Amino acid sequence: MSRRLKENTGFICQNCGCEVVALTNGSYRNHCPFCLYSLHVDNKPGDRNSLCKGLMRPTGLTYNSKKGYQITHSCQCCGVSQRNKVATNTLQEDDMDEILLL
Repeated sequence: MSRRLKENTGFICQNCGCEVVALTNGSYRNHCPFCLYSLHVDNKPGDRNSLCKGLMRPTGLTYNSKKGYQITHSCQCCGVSQRNKVATNTLQEDDMDEILLL
């Protein structure tokens, strides 16, 4: 199994408990589409090498001309911040009401 397929897997959100399915738009899932929380699993995007594993709270929204809208996540354990693309054009798109609250 390729690394990309291993990264694009479903999971149970550790914040809200919802079942999250893998993305179907060619990217991979890195946050819950319902509450927008993530886990601190990466040091660099996609490497899955972080030892922290803390919950990452969605704290803001930015726009990048190349990547589109991105959610800023802040780790509740170690304080690191990372950005993740908003999931669109896929099964289980990100909840627009939650995005607007950011």
